[in-house]
Amino acid sequence: MRILSKKDLRALVLYSPAHIDRLEKAGRFPKRVQLGQCRVGWVESEVLAWLDERIRQRGAADASSVKG
Repeated sequence: MRILSKKDLRALVLYSPAHIDRLEKAGRFPKRVQLGQCRVGWVESEVLAWLDERIRQRGAADASSVKG
């Protein structure tokens, strides 16, 4: 299991920290893991699964627009 730092997460997801916080609070992004008093991270497999879902949604939207 790999834990992503904030820097790693931003490079992978391309969202601002504030937007990631909003998505996380709304339950629309994987929850962070508290690693210490001042350190957090995200489970890489959870973030990659979230990204895969975004890609699948894009594919479904593209397919439905072609049919219409």
